[in-house]
Amino acid sequence: MEEQKRSLMGIFTVLLLLISISSFQLLRASDNPDDVDDAIFYESFDEDFEGRWTVSNKDDYNGVWKHAKSEGHDDYGLLVSEKARKYAIVKELKEPVTLKDETVVLQFETRHQSGLECGGAYLKYLRPQEAGWTPKEFDNESPYSIMFGPDRCGATNKVHFIVKHKNPKSGKYVEHHLKNPPYVPSDKLTHVYTAILKPKNELRVLIDGEVKKKANFLSVDDFEPPLIPPKTIPDPDDRKPEDWDERAKIPDPDAVKPDDWDEDAPMEILDEEAEKPEGWLDDEPGEIDDPEATKPEDWDDEEDGEWEAPKIDNPKCDSAPGCGEWKRPMKKNPAYKGKWHAPLIDNPAYKGIWKPRDIPNPDYFELEKPDFEPIAAIGIEIWTMQDGILFDNILIANDGNVAASYRETTWKPKFNIEKKNQKEEDSDGGSGFLADLQTKVFELLYKIADIPFLSDYRIKIHDLIQKGEKQPNLTIGVLVSVVVVFLTIFFKLIFGGKKKPARVEKPSPAPKESKANQSGEENDENKEKEETSASAPRRRIRRD
Repeated sequence: MEEQKRSLMGIFTVLLLLISISSFQLLRASDNPDDVDDAIFYESFDEDFEGRWTVSNKDDYNGVWKHAKSEGHDDYGLLVSEKARKYAIVKELKEPVTLKDETVVLQFETRHQSGLECGGAYLKYLRPQEAGWTPKEFDNESPYSIMFGPDRCGATNKVHFIVKHKNPKSGKYVEHHLKNPPYVPSDKLTHVYTAILKPKNELRVLIDGEVKKKANFLSVDDFEPPLIPPKTIPDPDDRKPEDWDERAKIPDPDAVKPDDWDEDAPMEILDEEAEKPEGWLDDEPGEIDDPEATKPEDWDDEEDGEWEAPKIDNPKCDSAPGCGEWKRPMKKNPAYKGKWHAPLIDNPAYKGIWKPRDIPNPDYFELEKPDFEPIAAIGIEIWTMQDGILFDNILIANDGNVAASYRETTWKPKFNIEKKNQKEEDSDGGSGFLADLQTKVFELLYKIADIPFLSDYRIKIHDLIQKGEKQPNLTIGVLVSVVVVFLTIFFKLIFGGKKKPARVEKPSPAPKESKANQSGEENDENKEKEETSASAPRRRIRRD
């Protein structure tokens, strides 16, 4: 009996321990900011935002914010309710958050319930009001330290991460944009965006808990413009010398046109050896009146003119080598050489493509770590052509594990439900496999568009991708089109590009090339072949 009591007590103790652990985990992910010690700031929007967030009273920002449920859930969020409007709303923090020595995690959820074709869904982390702004006057000019979140419209498709950093020499604040940021998911599901600013100048950008971008704030490869200016710059006062010759090739001044070079010889001549094919029907026209055609009953000769039967191909010509008057064909003229040009040789005076010399950059400075301004408020300031954008679970913390815990308890359950419902809808429509394929294809295409040497064609590729997203049946065609663009550019770079010569101060004369004509291919561009037709144009049945 005692042993049974001890066993029951042990089980009861274990149950109490499990309940305590569960309660602690729930407490960490509580929607009430006052109950969450691990979060610097947390907003769940379970309660109405009015009285807690300040809506801008600027005239331009007439979009109406609503406290609404996410579609298919009982969870509330902050909703963009109208299309083609500007929206601005801000929440002041109790204490500013420093961005210098500790890890800072910025995280929030957003859902594009109506899709996102042209609109932003990013947050601005604002500097203290001493920088020159007020909540009621919050607008796009209000100074921020960080701007983070998705933005998509036209050729723009990125998860922005922009920092404003004060140049220690000029005292001016400069926007520094993360290079090659992640793309915005194209579905209508809830996604969670996380930015982790770590010591040693490290940055991590996550989407749905997956690291999509790693960067270093002081790397010239990660931000544009870089936070640290280049050590040298082109001398703005340097000028190209008047005698600087940038021509790599020049016509050979010693070349002479050969005596037998006839520039007037035609490209084609009559083939005197040609003979008329046997069976050629000289007396048969190529076209005859259609014997089955009849004059329309409503045809008026005075108004419409004399009626003529339409023409058809002469059936007798089908079995013959030809009809009508036979004419001797043309052939290529073996004596044709075209316009003579002196061959090109290496230019002995060539000095390369001129560029100004580099000088020390007077604005250069060294930096061990960025001196970011603190975050005093969180604002949403967007101009969107879409409605249905829902913001939720905005978090600031000092620990990435805290953000991960929130993702598990606030975002993941919603996302799993939405993903399941989407798969069921796709299965009902028989398009589950196709939808997954399209998603992977679009992700691949966006990565292709990010290849550096395709930067000049990025807008064109993005246009193709977005057409495919709007019309999924075009996915394969879009993929083929992008591959064609990719291969065209690739082969142009490999076979058609010209290398820029380096700057040469004292070039040595190069030996002359053969005086043979090197421009024969250009001759064909100056002549055109005459095209003749033996048949007359068809007559119209009726005048308009």
